[in-house]
Amino acid sequence: MSDNIITLNKELIHTELKELVKNSVEETLNALLDAEAERLVNAERYARNEKRKGYRAGHYDRTFTTSAGDVNLRMPKLKGVTFETAIIERYRRRETSVEEALIEMYLAGVSVRRVEDITEVLWGTKVSSGTISNLNKKTYGHIEQWRNRPLRNDYPYVYVDGIFLKRCWGEGFENISILVAIGVNSDGYREIIGAAEGLKEDMESWKNFLVWLKQRGLNNPRLIIGDKALGMVEAINQVFPHAKYQRCVVHFYRNVFTVIPKKKVKEVARMLKAIHAQENRIAASEKAKAVEAKLRDMKLIKAADKVRDSINETLTYMSFPEEHWQRIRTNNTLERINREIKRRTKVVGTFPDGESALMLVCARLRYITNSDWGNTKYLNMKHLCSDEFSEEINSKIG
Repeated sequence: MSDNIITLNKELIHTELKELVKNSVEETLNALLDAEAERLVNAERYARNEKRKGYRAGHYDRTFTTSAGDVNLRMPKLKGVTFETAIIERYRRRETSVEEALIEMYLAGVSVRRVEDITEVLWGTKVSSGTISNLNKKTYGHIEQWRNRPLRNDYPYVYVDGIFLKRCWGEGFENISILVAIGVNSDGYREIIGAAEGLKEDMESWKNFLVWLKQRGLNNPRLIIGDKALGMVEAINQVFPHAKYQRCVVHFYRNVFTVIPKKKVKEVARMLKAIHAQENRIAASEKAKAVEAKLRDMKLIKAADKVRDSINETLTYMSFPEEHWQRIRTNNTLERINREIKRRTKVVGTFPDGESALMLVCARLRYITNSDWGNTKYLNMKHLCSDEFSEEINSKIG
């Protein structure tokens, strides 16, 4: 019985979502090919035009390998003119992230020259900004479908964080945040389960984001990992009152470093790391008291206060299987994705609006999800489901 459940979950992650992306890429590429065929014959399909250079003569099928799987291309046949597509070279068999490229071109479409430059680099020809705009409307629809899909799995561990980007506002610009959530499902695979615009990282934004995840099917996460963003902890307590909160250890260290002299950073870092190197939570709490006392002796009063006030929320991971500690005590898995998103969005600079920022971020997230990142097991979840661990948790709750 359990084998069937595991097979179903893997199919949802590795087949259903990948099929969604594949269909989007297939539709986009075929639309580009048809647009290029119309440009070559100098007339739309069935149009009577004296300036026509050739005629459409149907299609032939061709398989094209993408990161989302093999897609079926309907290559236009032309009479009177040779169809040499520069969008996909005759013998090319792999694509870059098509959706991302299209959205980037659309966003850069305020400059027609920029649109033409990007398409020429990617495909060796210039695609008009009008064509890009029309194709992006379809792409946005596919991304929205993926973004709002039902969450049919269980996600014991959830990582949350926000990414700050800039958008135009009047004659200037303002910061906007894209809130992102990654879930580790019951089979141990990572999945990007949510991305939404939050005008700013505050309690209302976080609450709306978490409620949205819950409405789509995120039920009973056991541990939520994040940095201590404004309003995040309060929102978690309201929406998922039974979930535990783990403050990212790395962010905690950085917060302590802000109130000590630079020359003391290495020494204090070793002291803090010693707390999280203990074998259990009781030993870690005792070590934290010793570190706090040492910091007061060193006249680092503010640092000592931070350790006293915040250390417990960085030790929550110790209530979970030791085999998972290294990966659930920090928000590193999401931090790495955030860096990739910022690198990818840097080419745009300032976005025209929040929707454009969200769409480009989601295009990158979909691309990451369907790469090895989403197809590689991240944690062995049998440790979390073991009878021994379940009894230990139940005894602590009782």
